[in-house]
Amino acid sequence: MEKSGGLRGYCCFKCRNFVADHNDIIDKYYIGTHKYGRGRAFLFSHASNVVEEPSVLRILITGPYVVSDILCAECGQNLGWKYKKSFHDVHKYKEGKVVMAKYNIIRGV
Repeated sequence: MEKSGGLRGYCCFKCRNFVADHNDIIDKYYIGTHKYGRGRAFLFSHASNVVEEPSVLRILITGPYVVSDILCAECGQNLGWKYKKSFHDVHKYKEGKVVMAKYNIIRGV
């Protein structure tokens, strides 16, 4: 399990694998759409110890995007998605960023 220099971070809820550093949070009040509906999510500049699924076109709350689901590299738990392409200029800042549903991650050290 790779940790980021002893800084605070987030781990996979299922296996406790370190997946994101607290300092990489861009937005803590993000709304994500997931299999249970809409819920709180975090937008990160990047993630660690994850595997990207193939890219797909998905219609999200703010429009269409090309995204890749991200999975925990240890246990395969779906944690969220990575924005690959936005079709609207106002959302281009999301490209390359990662969204993780709050219920899929826990605070770790």
